[in-house]
Amino acid sequence: MRRKALLVAIVVVGSLTVPLSATAAIDEVNTTKLRQAVTVSGILQHERALQRIANRNDGTRAAGTPGYDASAAYVKEQLTKAGYKVTEQPFEFEFYQEVTPASLSQVSPAPQDYDTATFTYSGSGDVVGGIVAATNTVVPATPTPSSAAGCAATDFVPASATEPQVALIQRGTCTFASKAANAIAAGYDAVIIFNEGNPGRTDLVEGTLGATVSVPVVGLSYADGAALYASAQAGSTTVAVSTEVIAETRTTVNIIADTRKGNKEKVIVVGAHLDSVLAGPGINDNGSGTATILETAIQMSKLNIQPRQQVRFAFWGGEELGLLGSENYVATASDADLAKIYANLNFDMLASPNYVRFVYDGDGSADPGAPAGPPGSAQIEAVFTQYFAAQGLVTEPTAFDGRSDYGPFIAAGIPAGGLFSGAEGLKTPEEAVAYGGTAGVAYDACYHQACDSITNLNTKAINELGDAAVHAIMSLARSQAGFFEDGSRMAPRSTQSVPDTVFDYKGSSLVR
Repeated sequence: MRRKALLVAIVVVGSLTVPLSATAAIDEVNTTKLRQAVTVSGILQHERALQRIANRNDGTRAAGTPGYDASAAYVKEQLTKAGYKVTEQPFEFEFYQEVTPASLSQVSPAPQDYDTATFTYSGSGDVVGGIVAATNTVVPATPTPSSAAGCAATDFVPASATEPQVALIQRGTCTFASKAANAIAAGYDAVIIFNEGNPGRTDLVEGTLGATVSVPVVGLSYADGAALYASAQAGSTTVAVSTEVIAETRTTVNIIADTRKGNKEKVIVVGAHLDSVLAGPGINDNGSGTATILETAIQMSKLNIQPRQQVRFAFWGGEELGLLGSENYVATASDADLAKIYANLNFDMLASPNYVRFVYDGDGSADPGAPAGPPGSAQIEAVFTQYFAAQGLVTEPTAFDGRSDYGPFIAAGIPAGGLFSGAEGLKTPEEAVAYGGTAGVAYDACYHQACDSITNLNTKAINELGDAAVHAIMSLARSQAGFFEDGSRMAPRSTQSVPDTVFDYKGSSLVR
């Protein structure tokens, strides 16, 4: 029993000591030496290497491309030189790439071109056919989301067996994949999904279907979709839809590096996704997380740090296509191996230009409707918040919303936590006062774009969030005490239940 350690636990931060609450249950760990060794300059060396790789490979490091393969080779080489046991975990996935932008136009009764976008995993094709709307479309839109259009097979009149027809479906309540699948099963030759029309759901909708479908699937704004719906209700309306994509099975890899020391029965998985989107080099998303944990691993080796728990540095592939690498890792691990993992730390975007210091909300206290992480997640959150508080830096909680690689871990009941500097969301006036930067501007205006390059990094964010990442990794690796009241590191399996909302870890706004 480590009652004394639980009651007097402290974290040493530089020359500062910060008392932790009894629930934090992580004992005294001095992380100064490692934090001083992991520098902004060292992190940027890896970022520049990733940028050079993208430059040589059509500006991308996306999974399934030569740019990703070169990125994986670079990380593997660096870790091998540092003395780690490095393995590759290959897995197959459905590669998708848009070859030419989608087009959508009304042919009759009045010719008109629409602003559209191909859904990820759409099929290729050129279809000219009549519009048929899902039977439960809600136009005009209600003030709050309410459309279940296309969520049931009965929402579609069976398509013509002789003439091409295009299904028109309103966004809402179920996944894009379900809507498209129901329309395709009803015999439609193409699918248009238009936005729902509620506040925040009016612009051109883009999303993913999760797996390749056989027909073109494109998006529309609410205004254009509603106009097309009105035209179809008034009489015969014909549209032309065109998409051209590559959709095929390819192989990519996770890179896994284990410390040679540390208790192999108590493993900390420290993860960051290595892939970018096809549109750009991904130097913030997620070169910043990749470079930070890579430099941390290298400096741990150089300083000959001996962790009490084994640390497993994981560089995930295919995150941008649906958390594929981390999902594969958890799905293929045995129950015995999963039982050895007592924490997952996730670092996905640490250098956003208009950044905020977001900490994953392990205890679910920030929002009454937000899910908490599995037991132990609250204590991981406290490691970060106590560290920042000791530095005089404010933080803000961010929910486990399923948008990064912690998702499969929390679904398996494994405690998780991490940091996030912000993506496409807009900085609030209150956040601008607290963190600096510009209110009303995205945390990262280059999120998922070609401009997410080496010039898209905030070195102040790298310094602050990078130090906090190092502190948490070192604290969990060296701590003798555990997360819980008796000093243990894992909750009894019978109590490791997670609310159903946590299991739906792919439930981001991108798929509904």
